[in-house]
Amino acid sequence: MTAPRLIAGLSEIASGYDALICDVWGVLHDGKNVHPGAANALKQFRTDRGPVVLLTNAPRLTEEVAAQCAQYGVPQDCYDAIVSSGAAARAELERRGTNGLALYYIGPAKDLPLLSGLNLRFTGIDDARLVFCTGLEDDLTETPADYADRLAQMRAKGLTMICANPDLVVHRGAQLCFCAGALAREYEKLGGDAIYYGKPHRPIYDAALQAAGQPKRPLAVGDGLFTDIAGANRAGLDVLFIADGVHGEEVEAFTADHLAKLFEKSGVNALAASRKLVW
Repeated sequence: MTAPRLIAGLSEIASGYDALICDVWGVLHDGKNVHPGAANALKQFRTDRGPVVLLTNAPRLTEEVAAQCAQYGVPQDCYDAIVSSGAAARAELERRGTNGLALYYIGPAKDLPLLSGLNLRFTGIDDARLVFCTGLEDDLTETPADYADRLAQMRAKGLTMICANPDLVVHRGAQLCFCAGALAREYEKLGGDAIYYGKPHRPIYDAALQAAGQPKRPLAVGDGLFTDIAGANRAGLDVLFIADGVHGEEVEAFTADHLAKLFEKSGVNALAASRKLVW
């Protein structure tokens, strides 16, 4: 059991790194508003150390993520590039070939631009050859239990699900909302086949490192134990855990011992931990 170093701000460890691979939702904003201290920390890192790449499990193209960040008040000068799970999932559809592909879509209408321009035929479960999931249709009111019948039908048909957002839950303001990863997990429990694009899987980190210019000493920053922290561990990156994010309720005591036990329970490690991302 290795205890993380507790720090008050990123400036305490920034000198050891030449790039940041930073989570977005829960670290930089809360789904409604920017965290000003986090944006300032990213700006300072860019000025003093090197590039900042935002790595997000948002099921959207990078330009849509940038527009959403701007809507929440995230300044454009606090990052250099964005890498999204949505773009990676779309690329998978393109690799498979979409010439009239019969697709069953699960997600809100607002995510459909992710599939714009692809030659797809949207169908019901019975006629589908593949399932593409960006999230719950209404994540403010629904839970994975509302999809039990659909998931069972999909399993009976032997359909593969492409999950464009491996996150299980996110905060939207103070509310905790389920994500596509929660549906994919339930589908796997039924014996269904799910393919995930985004954190914690290695290809999305390779894309982020490429966007950062293949740095020699990158640091990952995130709040999700099973996505951000696990993904950084798998990619061999040092990682800063942000405690007051999606796991805030589990960090009852912000002590090295408590966090070490939480990490051990979750099968992850972090070099350092901070309550919030600040400089």
